[in-house]
Amino acid sequence: MTNCFKLRALIISLIFLNLFRTSIASVVSTGNFNNDFFVMWAPNHVNTSATGRERSLKLDQESGSGFASTQMFLFGRIDMQIKLVPGNSAGTVLAYYLTSDQPNRDEIDFEFLGNVSGQPYIVQTNIYVDGFGNREERIYLWFDPTEDFHTYSVLWNLHQIVFMVDSIPIRLYRNHADKGVAYPRWQPMSIKISLWNGDSWATRGGLDKIDWSKGPFIASFRDYKIDVCVWNGNPRFCRADRSPNWWNRRRFSSLTRDQKRWFKWVRKYHMVYDYCQDNQRFQYNLPKECSLPKY
Repeated sequence: MTNCFKLRALIISLIFLNLFRTSIASVVSTGNFNNDFFVMWAPNHVNTSATGRERSLKLDQESGSGFASTQMFLFGRIDMQIKLVPGNSAGTVLAYYLTSDQPNRDEIDFEFLGNVSGQPYIVQTNIYVDGFGNREERIYLWFDPTEDFHTYSVLWNLHQIVFMVDSIPIRLYRNHADKGVAYPRWQPMSIKISLWNGDSWATRGGLDKIDWSKGPFIASFRDYKIDVCVWNGNPRFCRADRSPNWWNRRRFSSLTRDQKRWFKWVRKYHMVYDYCQDNQRFQYNLPKECSLPKY
């Protein structure tokens, strides 16, 4: 009888331990940049408010700047409110991305390409899997992103990657691994944000250079949310369809009807470049995912 009670106690303990490990595998961010991020580049060009709730990056002739998340994760959703560099920002690049920092890295990129005053801002997105990219898409934003903060989001789950601007999906990349298409699903990633000199290529293919007399160039951040599966060395916790991993549920395996409508609107009226339409670049041998459904 005593052994029976001991066995039951052991089983209950194991259940609670598993629940505890499961619960700590997911995290919702604190909202304080000092707690959730560290400065990875030029601390004298990174300014954080006294409350830790707002942060800005500066680019001048001396240096760019950047910061990164303290945690790595596998799947989840990240939202960041950003106000882009105002005025003549030609040649500047603000990168907001997820990366595994491995030689054969996975990466999910937002890149905001600076513009000449009065011209629309271009948002470039890209996806690297096992070290290979070349999946660029570009859109014009339908508002001035320098006048106020807007929310830029990435939903990354077992089914798809969705890039969003103010909850409007601007790009999808589906998991077609079963059809031989590479998909980032094994390497944990961290968040990185940096502001730097990209005038060799960023604006009109490098024709418009940075006008340093217009600097310093400043991008601002606030009200972020990180709801992810924190990497603990075992991918099964993050790949499971369980309560904390809400993003892996079937309802998030595709877009809703309204999201599809907005997605089509973006593609029809604001698309600038789509690698899946660049036959010349790929010599009429487009990547396999280009012929497969987006949702």
